Amino acid sequence: MTKLKGSDQLPTFRKAQLQVISDLEENDKVLSWFEQLHQTPIPKTVWLQCELALAEGFTNAVRYAHKCLPRETPIDIEVTMYTDHGEIRIWDYGPEFDIAEWFQQHPETGIFDPGGRGIKLMYAIADQISYTHTPDNRNCLFISKDYWAHAQPENNINS
Repeated sequence: MTKLKGSDQLPTFRKAQLQVISDLEENDKVLSWFEQLHQTPIPKTVWLQCELALAEGFTNAVRYAHKCLPRETPIDIEVTMYTDHGEIRIWDYGPEFDIAEWFQQHPETGIFDPGGRGIKLMYAIADQISYTHTPDNRNCLFISKDYWAHAQPENNINS
């Protein structure tokens, strides 16, 4: 029998929340907080991809969604870890933004273009991504990543 390394060693559910102000200097705080949530069975490469997506999402919230808002405007972040995938939610108070329309208007954004790389990176990393306006007049960037979809199977000699 073949199983994926570590997939049965995670708790079934773990949620953590953080609120920071709208300042790029908070990025270190966000990443430090996120690193403390890492659980050993989750493949390190997958975890680093999630960390990159979180950093890009936070940076976009500060630079674009909150660019005309006071520095004290909060950004709420929630990470939920399940046995098979993780979810990141980042809430901002910026104007509504249609991510699908952005992709239609910028299909060829390249790595040397002045903007848009963060969205392309998040889209490449995520198994699911959305950006929706919520009833409480915020926007929520949702990123979901499967831990084991791309992991290498491990032979289980005990089966």
